[in-house]
Amino acid sequence: MPLSANNPDRKSWLHVDKNSDFPIQNIPFGVFLTRDDIITIGTRIGDTAIDLGALHQLGYFEGIPLTDDIFLQDSLNDFIADGRKTWRAVRNRISQIFDADNDTLKNNTKHKETILFRLDEIEMQLPVQIGDYTDFYSSMEHATNVGLMFRDHDHALLPNWLHIPIGYHGRSSSIIPSGIPVHRPKGQTLPEGATEPVLGPSQAVDFELEMAFITTDANDLGEPIPIKEAEEYIFGLVLFNDWSARDIQKWEYIPLGPFLAKNFASSISPWIVTLDALEPYRVESPKPIKPQLEYLKYEGKKSYDINLEVAIQPKGAKETVVSKSNFKYMYWNMVQQLAHHTINGCPINSGDLMGSGTISGPTEDSFGSMLELTKNGEKPIKMKDGSTRKYINDNDTVIMRGFCEKDGTRIGFGEVSTKLLPVYKKKK
Repeated sequence: MPLSANNPDRKSWLHVDKNSDFPIQNIPFGVFLTRDDIITIGTRIGDTAIDLGALHQLGYFEGIPLTDDIFLQDSLNDFIADGRKTWRAVRNRISQIFDADNDTLKNNTKHKETILFRLDEIEMQLPVQIGDYTDFYSSMEHATNVGLMFRDHDHALLPNWLHIPIGYHGRSSSIIPSGIPVHRPKGQTLPEGATEPVLGPSQAVDFELEMAFITTDANDLGEPIPIKEAEEYIFGLVLFNDWSARDIQKWEYIPLGPFLAKNFASSISPWIVTLDALEPYRVESPKPIKPQLEYLKYEGKKSYDINLEVAIQPKGAKETVVSKSNFKYMYWNMVQQLAHHTINGCPINSGDLMGSGTISGPTEDSFGSMLELTKNGEKPIKMKDGSTRKYINDNDTVIMRGFCEKDGTRIGFGEVSTKLLPVYKKKK
């Protein structure tokens, strides 16, 4: 089925600002609560949210084999489980309905009142029910930067790093959508010069600039996914802030890796941008430094030119952009990550989330964490209001944005914005 929704010449009868992340060529998918307190699956064009449940009930998806309740759910899991053929057919149909030359819905005032919402009339929800969450460690620049802080130059990358996409299994219950605040975590740390740990608030709360991909039902227990088929099981991408408490992590991570330092919160952008929408922005991945095993070898362009940035906004002040990076820097790409994840027969389900790992570029202004940007607090960053940051302060808001741009068309992810609150205190 052709990707007619990607036609760069297509215009919508809905208003779309020139620099919008959501032109008619995007058509992302999300879940929102409407002004009538009804939860629905939807999409977005410009600053207009579109209720796909209402669109379906009114007959606009006629001819596409969809169950009656496919969009009347509180998650995208069942829709995603229908597979790429369905995703593509629905996205193509939406682009036709809202094409500037199609008057069918445009001239139906009653239907528009049911289907269309201003953004201030909706409340975005977590788009999928996340059964499992894996976080990878796939940026060579990030892995090298962190390695140099704890080891010498010749051993910055551990021996396995150039052979295997490193990852760990995270906690899905603390993954939250943009706009939900996070409390500063408490945990054990080992203060400088001390021999015994203490319990207290983390003094080194950090962001990690990541993206994450969402999977569909893929394989049975024991069945690997061949790398040539991996893309068929990837629905789309979101921005991902994988919060970290560096001082807690330093004390706990040996020998089993991340635990409390990572599982207190991870934040995602609410609109999932499909791989189909990102098709025009494919680019080559970095060339392998060492030969890779056969199951990790791929053909073609498997990465994407996605511009990324991170800003910190102190309470009552203007934001300061602290990092500008790009998804294309990832050494291990998504198809390699998914092929490796299943080479042992691990089953993948609809709605699973796979974090890329921190995305750092080759220059200091493209590093994807405060750990790297401030050299573990040794070089604080100055904010526009004159204050400085070694790590994230209470009441700071961390904002991540991402977009692709080519030949006058921009496809974006919106933003993931999260405020860090003080340590949680139970209300009396």
